[in-house]
Formats: sequence, C-alpha cells, structure tokens
Amino acid sequence: MTTRSIGAATARTAQPKDGSAVDAVFDRYPQDVRARLLALRALILATAAGTPGVGVIEETLKWGQPSYRATQPSSGTTIRIDQLKPSGRHYALYVHCQTDLIASFRLLYPDELTFLGRRAVVFDADEPLPEAALRHCIALALTYHARKRSGRD
Repeated sequence: MTTRSIGAATARTAQPKDGSAVDAVFDRYPQDVRARLLALRALILATAAGTPGVGVIEETLKWGQPSYRATQPSSGTTIRIDQLKPSGRHYALYVHCQTDLIASFRLLYPDELTFLGRRAVVFDADEPLPEAALRHCIALALTYHARKRSGRD
C-alpha cells in the first residue's frame, strides 16, 4: 500500500514509501475526470491545511480509491474520491456510511450538492466544484471524531 504524509501547514507531499500507486490510479482516469479529481484532491489538502486540529494528512489507497485522513488519532474520518462508474462523467467524494456526515451535508447544502445514499457527494465533470460548500463539508469530515468527542456537533 502506498502512503504519503502531507503536512497540514505546508500541504507538501512526502515521497511515497513504495512507489506511486496513488499517482497510478489518477493516471488511469480519463483526462477530464482526472483533472476534476486532482482539483478535488487539491481542495481536500488546502482545506486540511487551514482546518485547526487536522494536522498531517495521509494519502493512501482504500478499496483502490485515493483516500485522505488526518493522522492525528481520533480527529476525523477518511475521505475517498473516485470516478462514479459506470457514468464516466461523474465523480464523487465518499465518507464512511455509518457516520451522520451525509445527512448533515444534506441539511446544510440541499441545493448546492448532489448526494448518493449515505456515503457520497456526487459531481458532474462538466460543472464547477461548489468550493465553499465543499470546503465546509471536507472540514466537517476531517474533524468528525474530534467534534463528536467534544460535543460540538
């Protein structure tokens, strides 16, 4: 498994330990979807860098999907991104389906975001990312456990 640590303060990527499996996954996407997923990745990393309590982000593969989680214990839940198959034109940001994150996102952004069940926010490759709403949702995911533990949710 490839893992790289990305410092929240600088959002720099360390060299992966065993090659670049994450980069290889990005390289397999169609060019337009790859560009959108890389933009989503950059938004995740930038949001993590500006969110107190997140610390270092680990980028790895989970279920073959690029995944991002705070390495600080009990801070947040993993975020995964991938092309939504078989559509080809859609891609998604996934969170753990046993959290209440998607339900919260639905309440906060019913008109700005599109959802898939209890696990994903879906985007069209032909549409711009709703960055403001998405930054908030990413921050909520990366601090999910810390907020639950402190009762700030």
